[in-house]
Amino acid sequence: MAEQESKLIIGISSRALFNLDKSHEIYEKEGLKSYQDYQIENEDKILEPGEAFNLVKKILNINDLYENKDRVEVILLSRNTSDTGLRIRNSIEAHNLNISRAAFCGGESPHRYVKDFGVHLFLSSSIEDVKLAIKSDVAAATIVSRSSENKKESSSEILKIAFDGDAVIFSDESEKVFHEKGLEAFIENEVTSESFLKEGPFKSFLVELNKIQNDFEINECPIRTALVTARSAPSDKRVIKTLREWGVRIDESLFLGGMTKNNFLESFNADIFFDDQKKHIISANENTTSGHVPYGIKNE
Repeated sequence: MAEQESKLIIGISSRALFNLDKSHEIYEKEGLKSYQDYQIENEDKILEPGEAFNLVKKILNINDLYENKDRVEVILLSRNTSDTGLRIRNSIEAHNLNISRAAFCGGESPHRYVKDFGVHLFLSSSIEDVKLAIKSDVAAATIVSRSSENKKESSSEILKIAFDGDAVIFSDESEKVFHEKGLEAFIENEVTSESFLKEGPFKSFLVELNKIQNDFEINECPIRTALVTARSAPSDKRVIKTLREWGVRIDESLFLGGMTKNNFLESFNADIFFDDQKKHIISANENTTSGHVPYGIKNE
């Protein structure tokens, strides 16, 4: 493997990493003081995994494939104080997660530290924090909760990440044409346009994933990516040419022409799926951990 000095950095909130539903309910119903008392009283009770827990575990496992260095890092970015956050720190240790850096922001949004930590992807249960991170040009998504009966985890040891295209990897310029002028205008724009698609909020994160992928032979790579998009021919060509221009590798590209994405994500065995449209997230979330990207025309 080639020597690689860069590091993939993931920022994650407490509620995305652990199941804090009960304590959050106390906070909403009884206020901050009751929440603080509850967390301190229960700080030795280990928290159950949250929606993004298994994703984080797989990301951290990539470090086992490198000698004498951490190629990826996960940083805790929390609205807790360090006092109420002690339960989270104890749970990180109990679950044997290699997370050493943290920001406890005492009720304020931790988004302002994503740039300082060099975060490439921020995952949170707070849509406000996610929107602020995206405004700071950091890939970010709101992790959507699932009921316990829907929680099926990937059986693969490979980290599998699926992305929607427009308003996620690419900008929402094409989606705006579709939204304002309809399908025919959208197709005409894609076929006649000689320009490449502009980058969206997740391009930089995809580039960082590619750097790790390029350290390995394809059949030994610990990461596999998929583009899962409503586009189909002839609007697929502009996507292919743009990715080629960027020098970005996507392992699988599914051009579904408006078909429901859920079954395809399950067949791909995705650990997480990122999409800008809530209707796609709600559908996918039945079987796949999903992150809503609150960006672009569909979220205005």
